[in-house]
Amino acid sequence: MKHLVTRFAFQIQAAITALACGTAGLAAAMPEHEPIAPIHAPFPMPQLARPAFPARTISIREHGAVSGDASAIAANTAAFAAAIKACAEAGGGRVLVPPGEWHTGPIHLRSNIDLHLSDGAEIVFSDRFEDYLPVVFVRSGGVEIHNYSPLVYARDCENIAITGPGRLNGNAGAWWGWKKKETRETFQLAARGVPVEKRIFGTPEAAIRPSFVSFIGCKNILLEGFTIGSGPNWTIHPVYCENIIIRRVHVLTDGPNNDGIDPDSCRNLLVEHCVFDTGDDCLVLKSGYNEDGWRVGRPTENVVMRHCSSKRGHGGLVIGSEMSGDVRNVYMHDCHFEGTDRALRIKSRPDRGGVVENVWVKNITVKDMQREVVILNMDYASDPTAVTRRAPPIFRNIHVSDVTADGAPVAIRITGAEDASIENITFSKMTISSSEGVIIDRASGITFDKFKIITKKGPAFQLNNVSNISIQSGE
Repeated sequence: MKHLVTRFAFQIQAAITALACGTAGLAAAMPEHEPIAPIHAPFPMPQLARPAFPARTISIREHGAVSGDASAIAANTAAFAAAIKACAEAGGGRVLVPPGEWHTGPIHLRSNIDLHLSDGAEIVFSDRFEDYLPVVFVRSGGVEIHNYSPLVYARDCENIAITGPGRLNGNAGAWWGWKKKETRETFQLAARGVPVEKRIFGTPEAAIRPSFVSFIGCKNILLEGFTIGSGPNWTIHPVYCENIIIRRVHVLTDGPNNDGIDPDSCRNLLVEHCVFDTGDDCLVLKSGYNEDGWRVGRPTENVVMRHCSSKRGHGGLVIGSEMSGDVRNVYMHDCHFEGTDRALRIKSRPDRGGVVENVWVKNITVKDMQREVVILNMDYASDPTAVTRRAPPIFRNIHVSDVTADGAPVAIRITGAEDASIENITFSKMTISSSEGVIIDRASGITFDKFKIITKKGPAFQLNNVSNISIQSGE
């Protein structure tokens, strides 16, 4: 019964969001090989292309998969593995999931594999924790560990894809209760000098929820056309990956920490034409947690987000809070956010280190924000353990322009920290209607150009410990 409730909730949510966003049938209607428009960014960015696969198709039915049978988890897990193995060993191609409901355990991809979800296909993942053993290498909360397998996993692969228009249903209600008992030990491992090979988890007693889809150290990735939701934790989580295209994916999530897309120390990423209805952040850029992030030292860089929309989420584009390895060269444009907490959110702690720089946001419309339209804060409090002081973070060279915002409790909030730096921030050609205006504490080098704000209460600007600020009205 618990499985049925979770599954039906996901299906109902998907239908409601499709209708609300005007996207019903969109993925199925789009040409399978619709051209990807050229990428124009204010930094050097490669023109990403879909990975190419041999014209070979192997159906999971050919290897014993059975649809519509919730007791067939073990058989279907083996069938997915056998079909992927056979296709990879033959030189690669498409592993086909036909229409129907397919109950399975974890799916591990290999190089040169396109996992294709037919129209009417739904993969429903097991909610038995033991099905996700043995443990695999992952990054969880910015820390390298060995844990339960993600529901879909790949490591050190090239040319991999999940394509639509079917559905991935994490059926993860059984995992969500772990949020309250989840171990905090992982966040202390690096400070204690525990080597990665000894960071072994994967038991209910050492509870850590896995990500839904996680690729580790992979290149040339395509995620296109499908709907995904109801995962245990972060939904789409590439780690140490390069050359990633995520397009026309509908991310419909509930449950704790159900972020939409979490690129983690990745480079060269395009996210476009995606729809987010998430219980947490929509697209959120990460690069490692404190000591482990400093040790790995790999930034997330060269990210373009365009033509995306949301109906719900903590933030449209979010950076942090695990950003100790730096985040740079980010461009979001031509997006619409409605009902999210914020449109742009950059968050850290005063002792996390890391640099967030070279961020551009342009041509954005937002409506009915639940908090701020834009927030940059270094006092983010959601941290499971005390941190070893390394260095204050830096936010710099952040440029927001051509934004229209209709409704928010606060227009813009910028909160720095002692010894930290928030500098060279520009807001231009913006019109914001909000309850309160711009609230800034501890920042320098802030420019407002052609900036129009209509507030319901209080002054348009509340400034504290701010230097080198320029304000030009948009009237």
